[in-house]
Amino acid sequence: MTEFGLRDTELPPRGRQERQRTPTGLVALALGGFGIGLTEFLIAGLLPQVASSFSVSEAAAGRLISGYALSVAVGAIALTAATARLPRKGVLVGLVALFVLGNLLSAVAPSYRVMLLGRIVAALCHGSFFGIGSLVARSLVAPERKSRAVAVMFAGLTVANVLGVPFGALVGERWGWRAAFWAVTGIGVLALAGIATLVPQGAGQTRQLPLTKSRQLPLTKSSSASVPPVALRDQFRAFRSWQVWLTLTATALGYGGMFGAFSYIAYTFTDVGGFSPSDVAWLLMVYGVGLVVGNVIGGRAADHDRDPALILALLGLTVTLVLFGLLAASATASVILVFLMGLFGFAAVPGMTTRVTDHAHGAALGASANVSASNVGNALGAWLGGLAITAGLGYRAPLYVGAGIVSISVVVMGLAASLERSPAADS
Repeated sequence: MTEFGLRDTELPPRGRQERQRTPTGLVALALGGFGIGLTEFLIAGLLPQVASSFSVSEAAAGRLISGYALSVAVGAIALTAATARLPRKGVLVGLVALFVLGNLLSAVAPSYRVMLLGRIVAALCHGSFFGIGSLVARSLVAPERKSRAVAVMFAGLTVANVLGVPFGALVGERWGWRAAFWAVTGIGVLALAGIATLVPQGAGQTRQLPLTKSRQLPLTKSSSASVPPVALRDQFRAFRSWQVWLTLTATALGYGGMFGAFSYIAYTFTDVGGFSPSDVAWLLMVYGVGLVVGNVIGGRAADHDRDPALILALLGLTVTLVLFGLLAASATASVILVFLMGLFGFAAVPGMTTRVTDHAHGAALGASANVSASNVGNALGAWLGGLAITAGLGYRAPLYVGAGIVSISVVVMGLAASLERSPAADS
């Protein structure tokens, strides 16, 4: 109902468009996600230059990537816990300031150690930004549009996935690798200003009530579970829910299976598909476009009927990875399937994010734990895929390993959906 007593469906067309217009605060969050995504991905196209500049080995330069990933997993939990009682808008501003500082350190780094420190500092904000940012994003729209709001915020990350490596390689080749980090620092400053001015004061923050059984509201498809807890004890209490753990497990396995296959996809393209090394860049862009499309579709589908949409996305990813393994020698099939791999792989992200925050009763720690779970899954998938290659199973093997991991995620998600329909769903 509107303030004039009309139903939404009775609003004139212009009125409905105004109600559904994307809040400018969401655009600011997406810009922050874009900058953070660029920081994560652009380094891959700059490693040779960085290694040469600091006279370190390729393996040492590679730690600029692995060190970042480890810091994401640690920072997501540590910073979210440390800032649990602070206003979420202020925390986001502080996180983006940390991101700017980290990239500034990387841009001016006089040594490899300072460069690594800059990467670690920038990474610390990653998980908390997307965890807390997802709660702020969903608070800016009507409850029935919460997954789409989260998808808008993650759109920055998916676009960065498309542009990150090419952007880093292009800027690095033309102006040097430091210029790429200066550019990302500038994007961070813009995002900081946007969040500070466009995100409403108090967004994602409501009055705290004790997180007890009597205070918990029933879960519905169109509302959050209850008032978000602020006290750190209440934040951890949210993890008593089986649904939280099942969703985190499904996230880790689903994302881990995809990343396990993706980690070695360049070898699959060149050694199995017959592509030249120069083709890998545009093939990865096709994958990135799939991520963008999947993010949009997944957000809308999750708002319509979340659990079936998540199961369908994970099942679609399983089938895609199996088909990719079977048809990897076909160039045409490889292009189509790497697009679908990105589409189904990221279609589950908005729904998983809102699902875990619903069952964690709005606890920011739950949202950030979901980011950590995906990074733990990434490490697990890449490790298992590497074991398969080491065992002599070839470069198709990570695709089959990934399909096996995601298939377990389908079972976990099916169990979670089944339990949610029972009276004791969240106990």
